[in-house]
Amino acid sequence: MSELIVVGNNQATFRRKLLTGASALALTAYVFSTGHVLAEDTDQPQVWVELGGQLSRLSDKQELFAPSLMDVRPSYFSPSQKFEKPPLFSVDGLGKISIQPEGSNWVFDASIQYGRSTSNKHVIQQTHNSYPFTEYGTPVTVIHYAVKFADTLSRNTEQHAILDFRAGRDVGLGMFGEDRGSSVVSVGVRFAQFSSRTNVTLKSNPDWAIEPKYVSGFKIPMQNYHTNIAELTAARSFHGVGPSLSWSASAPVAGHSRDGELTLDWGINAAILFGRQKTRTHHQTTGRYHYWKYSGHSSAARPITYKGPATPDHVRSRSVTVPNVGGFAGISLRYPNAKVSFGYKADFFFGAMDGGIDVRRTEDVGFSGPFATVSIGLGG
Repeated sequence: MSELIVVGNNQATFRRKLLTGASALALTAYVFSTGHVLAEDTDQPQVWVELGGQLSRLSDKQELFAPSLMDVRPSYFSPSQKFEKPPLFSVDGLGKISIQPEGSNWVFDASIQYGRSTSNKHVIQQTHNSYPFTEYGTPVTVIHYAVKFADTLSRNTEQHAILDFRAGRDVGLGMFGEDRGSSVVSVGVRFAQFSSRTNVTLKSNPDWAIEPKYVSGFKIPMQNYHTNIAELTAARSFHGVGPSLSWSASAPVAGHSRDGELTLDWGINAAILFGRQKTRTHHQTTGRYHYWKYSGHSSAARPITYKGPATPDHVRSRSVTVPNVGGFAGISLRYPNAKVSFGYKADFFFGAMDGGIDVRRTEDVGFSGPFATVSIGLGG
């Protein structure tokens, strides 16, 4: 009986020691793993500085200058509107600084996108400067005083800046584990500024006529012609600020952040901007008709000048509300203290600019294209 009691006590003691040892091992492992995670967290940079660029396709449209004085341009000349269009692309600079306090899921960042583009075009179209003429049966080549021509000089400049100040929280991506994916929901303030200037000068001689005249018995070819000029200057701008909401996420695809990790990145953003839209335009047209008048044996070109209707400066200023939506998608190669990203991003501002000349005409403004950035982590 006593032997049974001893055996039972030994088994109980063994189980107690086994459970105690297992508990101690589990506690040790937990403490070690916790300390290891905290050490990894501590090693993560708290500040990230990002610099890069984007090739943006611009969707800023505006009314093209087409005065009625130029309607008589010969059809075999290309229309001037073809050469008046604003630039299609801009090379933008991107900058961003992000701060994530140690041991916190909150992220604070400020970013800027700035771009400027210029388009200069000077196109001259004209006919040949000679005309066959017959005098008393003898062919004579007459050099024109003026040829048919169409001269288009167009200069367009635009610049844009978009600033964001955001505070967000990383809510994680559950399907990848809290330590692998990130999902940051942010609220903040967005500021946008757009401006453009246009200068267009159109010149043309749409027609000419060779009229033979007899002076002292000599047959002399005389030419009548026009010189038409039209000019436009325009300055447009928009300044706005308003609340913004954005969501950005990142999911690992291959590798590990310690040795180099490939991630898939994406995000969307929206904002409502309250601001002012301004436009100032001025244009005028002037035409001259040059004809030949005779007095005795002399002749001279007598120009007749006529101007188009008065076009005083058109100045418009209006308070507007501009919806804004955008998004991006790309890939990144991440290291503990560095990141290289490539992708495509777009931002659209609806009804931001007044692109009209004589009357208001709202136009959307958009920037879309491929981007590349390099980020450096500081601290940790």
